[in-house]
Amino acid sequence: MPTNDATQNWQGQTLHDNHGDKIGSIAEVYLDRQSEQPEWLAVKTGLFGSKLTFVPVREATSSGDGVRVTYEKALVKDAPRVEADGELSEDEERRLYQHYSLDFGEFDYGTDYDADRTQSFGGRPSVGNDVSGPETDNAMTRSEEQLRVGVTSQARGRARLRKRIVTENVETTVPVTREEVRVEREPITDANLGNAMSGPAISEEEHEVVLHAERPVVEKRVVPKERVRLDKETVTNERTVSDEVRKEQIEIDGERIR
Repeated sequence: MPTNDATQNWQGQTLHDNHGDKIGSIAEVYLDRQSEQPEWLAVKTGLFGSKLTFVPVREATSSGDGVRVTYEKALVKDAPRVEADGELSEDEERRLYQHYSLDFGEFDYGTDYDADRTQSFGGRPSVGNDVSGPETDNAMTRSEEQLRVGVTSQARGRARLRKRIVTENVETTVPVTREEVRVEREPITDANLGNAMSGPAISEEEHEVVLHAERPVVEKRVVPKERVRLDKETVTNERTVSDEVRKEQIEIDGERIR
């Protein structure tokens, strides 16, 4: 167990796990309330050292590039989150000891907890010794993780309604009429003799007829055809999500209990 003298300069040094991987930076060294000997290392972990994680000082050693502990980095980062307010409560210490599989009474110097005492559950004494943590009652709790799946709304795109002018060629057929000259001859009869003999007997004469013809005339006008608007409708689909969940299993003499 490192002493106060050994840990005096550990604050600010880099903490490494049992494989030499960097865990974080040592922020503080917490002392036991009774013995005033080093008990916990408060380590800054996470992005930009935003999290504070506690690691037992036991078997921690100083190395050339910082301090090394006998635990793996993943175990340290999964430690219970406790308030770093300068002192750990008994409940916080108990949870940390359980996480690191340490006997609570082994390292709590002179606290109110006694690891050798026997507690009861329902008036019955505990059977056997709890070698992985503090004894509570004659049963252990098996827990497992469960997935809680929800949905969140997020923008997936935009739809914009826009109109523009395009030009296309339209062809149609329209009937047109025109006047043409037709020469008509009629014999002199008693009916038209007067008109025929009304002029000079021999003379030069000229008659003129105006001929007309139709031509196509194109005229364009704007006609409203339809109204177009954007609207939204909700379409529901099913998505499958998956993730890994952990669960505890309890064994008796190698026999697994589900």
